[in-house]
Amino acid sequence: MREAPVAKPIQESEAARIARQLFGVEAAARSLPGEYDDNFHLEAADGTEFVLKVMHPDRERAFVGMQCAVLQHLATNARELPLPRVVPAKNGDSFVEFKVSEGSQRLVWMLAFLRGKTLVEFRPHSPELLEELGRFLGRLSRALDGFSHPAAHRELKWDAERAGWIRDYLQDIAELPRRMLVQRFLGLFEAEVAPRVSEMRKSVIYGDANDYNVLVAQQTGQAAHIAGVIDFGDTHYGITISELATAVAYAILGEKDVLGAAARVVAGYYQEFPLAEEEIALLYPLIAMRLAVSVVNSARRKSLKPDDPYVTVSEGPAWEGLERLAKIFPRFANCTFRAACGLAPIAKAAGVEAFLKKAATTAASILDCDLRKEPSVVLDLSVGSTFLGADSSASETPNLIAAISVERKKSGARVAIGRYDEPRLLYSAPQFGASKNPTDERRTIHLGIDLFVEPGAALHAPLAGTVHLLANNAVPLDYGPLVVLKHSTDSDEEFFTLYGHLTEQTLHELSIGQPVARGQVFAHVGAVHENGGWAPHVHFQIILDLLDRGADFPGVARASERAIWKALSPDPNLLLQIPVERFPKPSRSVEQLRARRKKLLGGSLSVSYAKPLNIVRGWKQFLYDETGRAYLDVYNNVPLVGHSHPRVVEAAQKQLALLNTNTRYLHENILRYAERLTELLPEPLKVCHFVNSGSEANELAIRMARAKTGSDDIIVLEHAYHGHTNTLIDVSPYKFDGPGGSRRKPWVHVAPIADDYRGPYRRDEKDLGERYAAHVGEITQKLHKENRRVTYLAETLPSVAGQIVFPQNYLAEAYRHVRAAGGVCIADEVQVGFGRLGTHFWGFETQGVVPDIVVFGKPIGNAFPLAAVVTTPEIAEAFANGMEFFSTFGGNPVSCAVGLAVLDVVRDEGLQQNAKRVGDYWLAGLAELQQKHEILGDIRGSGLFLGLDLVRDRETREPATVQATYIVNRLCERGILAGTDGPHHNVIKLRPPLIFTEPDADLFNSTLDGTLSEGSAQP
Repeated sequence: MREAPVAKPIQESEAARIARQLFGVEAAARSLPGEYDDNFHLEAADGTEFVLKVMHPDRERAFVGMQCAVLQHLATNARELPLPRVVPAKNGDSFVEFKVSEGSQRLVWMLAFLRGKTLVEFRPHSPELLEELGRFLGRLSRALDGFSHPAAHRELKWDAERAGWIRDYLQDIAELPRRMLVQRFLGLFEAEVAPRVSEMRKSVIYGDANDYNVLVAQQTGQAAHIAGVIDFGDTHYGITISELATAVAYAILGEKDVLGAAARVVAGYYQEFPLAEEEIALLYPLIAMRLAVSVVNSARRKSLKPDDPYVTVSEGPAWEGLERLAKIFPRFANCTFRAACGLAPIAKAAGVEAFLKKAATTAASILDCDLRKEPSVVLDLSVGSTFLGADSSASETPNLIAAISVERKKSGARVAIGRYDEPRLLYSAPQFGASKNPTDERRTIHLGIDLFVEPGAALHAPLAGTVHLLANNAVPLDYGPLVVLKHSTDSDEEFFTLYGHLTEQTLHELSIGQPVARGQVFAHVGAVHENGGWAPHVHFQIILDLLDRGADFPGVARASERAIWKALSPDPNLLLQIPVERFPKPSRSVEQLRARRKKLLGGSLSVSYAKPLNIVRGWKQFLYDETGRAYLDVYNNVPLVGHSHPRVVEAAQKQLALLNTNTRYLHENILRYAERLTELLPEPLKVCHFVNSGSEANELAIRMARAKTGSDDIIVLEHAYHGHTNTLIDVSPYKFDGPGGSRRKPWVHVAPIADDYRGPYRRDEKDLGERYAAHVGEITQKLHKENRRVTYLAETLPSVAGQIVFPQNYLAEAYRHVRAAGGVCIADEVQVGFGRLGTHFWGFETQGVVPDIVVFGKPIGNAFPLAAVVTTPEIAEAFANGMEFFSTFGGNPVSCAVGLAVLDVVRDEGLQQNAKRVGDYWLAGLAELQQKHEILGDIRGSGLFLGLDLVRDRETREPATVQATYIVNRLCERGILAGTDGPHHNVIKLRPPLIFTEPDADLFNSTLDGTLSEGSAQP
């Protein structure tokens, strides 16, 4: 072990004096943490910054000279890299020997200071940042290649070649499980690395790219980048690849996906400094060994100096990193690193696949029938399957058996086929997920081909082989009884075939090592009670390397690891030879969809999120992308009662199968729906007109109002949005004042929005409603004097304007002013109606008013095209002026059946009450977050209509627009869909389906909490 720190550290005042005396730098000094030496941050009056290093008394001149030489070499050979530059002393030397006040002789030197946050301080570590770290260190390795210095050949505890020293100190690890964990990785190192040390490439390496030495910088609204590395005190001559291994070891700390993070660093490094395959193969044990050395060093130092926090600063994260590494199979890690370097994940893959293609011509059929000729039906069991639909009950075994039976009979096929490389949501058992968080990635990618046949069907070996493994994975939805056969290619490369969901009797009739001839019957398909609980089928999978996982080798993989698992388990149709024309074309990637969208659709159509999603399924409060990743939907208020609610779906299906026509014929549905809707409205709102969208409804409402007033004049509110038709664009300041907008029309009058957080009158003032409404009164009085009657159009709680909650009495006073001048009041309830607010069914009820016309859309049909305008008999009579109103599809029997089902669900499931209860709970949790995060300037709303107003400063209320954009994109990456609104796009709007639960609120709040703590989210 190295020398202990000196008893009396240098004081900051003395450091400032040394800097002035030796380097001519006049600066204030601040002590920096260090394990052995005294380090200081210096800042001169002009802002120039330095690091003063006063070395431990036992430090040798050669050691300091080596660091200076390395940095000077890099200053010449890697000028593009931000690295500390040596500042020469007044006498021109790189370092100076100096007697400090406590009497010891010290070596003193100075470096230019690098600005940035340490990697440990900065979160998150994006894939791009980690890859840049790898490239940075790759360039560093390239620059140091060929550099030499005598002092680099030294004994150092961090030298990977000497890592075996930890064996003598394992007893310092108190907990037995942790000691055994370190012993495991030490054994791996001694078996894999130690015997090959003499053959490995060596060079002078920096050797200390830990998360406290890597610097990150970021400007507001821009991507973070590597700002340099510091502390070259561990520079030594050693195993070249350990430079990368050290960086990876610390880069994965705190990462949920340690292998994914590691792969990005490896990829970047390889781009700048290519590695031999033998070096890549040793990365995993070297990474683990670096962390093992770190925790043993911490344990040892803690035993010697228990009160020194510096020596244990990385201990907790290092243990966590080791524990996560232990869950990764070493050869799988090697496959991942090979792929990151652009190599085939498994070296023998090409040879084995070539053999399989050749062998397929003579291979036996697995079933009694020849799959190359036998009629078969290929099933769609994917995430976006219309065969299964969104309702998860369709995937339950009895229902799936029945559905497959229907498909087989319909196509006249004895065999139904489940596809290889198909993302599925069938795998609902706990073993397919890593956590209880529903938005965390689960295993969804199917790695075999399923052959659905009758239970008891015989299975034939396609190739000659031997029985390698017999097991019964009896956990529900696992393999059940399974057999693995071992085979060899012509060049003696081994591979395996796996057969899952068999009969239990199969296991009793075979023995390990038993030869199996090509075409021999060796197994039978199991029934539901014995095969793991699945619809009867055989899961057939080819495996090139079992990774020492035995019966736990997965048949389903995570989408993020898809390419690696597909390399390990190539397409079984290489052997089965089912005609390819029976399979659908592969789904397009997100990039391909985006390119086609750009070509085929108008450019004015926007896409949410920086990384667009391909959403293919919706169920309850979740949306699912094409890989099966779940996203908690707190954004889309259209699916009021939840995505794909079974009662709503059934209502649409049944009526569509019977009749769908227009309103020129009599039909019960439209009348029943009008009755149900008006029963929920106060008098005199009793006359209904049905259309297809909120825009169409608002357009119709304006026509009705003008028919009554005889005037085109309309009062709207600042930042309002009411729809996309020409008229509605003209009355929506959000549009006509925005990009591409035209000037305000003379008949449009804009009143200040009653925003008691950002408006001219604030929440702590009196009579807010009356004062804001007075502006409406001024407009109406002016128009009244000109004999012009006006229509007042406003959302009852403006959404696009920023989830605004009007102060009390605002609408009552505004309506009073309008009506006193002979005007008409329209309430736009498109965003907030149908119980979303919890306290009231309609937004206008929160203000104690009754509008003359009310408009409904979006959630009225739970995403089915339906909208409504309800008005008084008086206005309806004025509108019936001889010009016919007709909407071809408005009020059709299907849409009305859907509307009735939505009302039934809201009532029967108590969704208004749920919105109130969960909304109050959610608001309480958000209020706690507001105390923690300054960026949360205002939290407002009611029920499940909430807004988070993000600010850079709570006093000035400067909108945090850039941060809001970052936050919603990070929430998306973490599995939560939200969006921004408001004139500054700084308000996060929260409008989930009304089936939202308290655990959903907790998940959102905890995810938001973590996101708000990240560097890019700071105001």
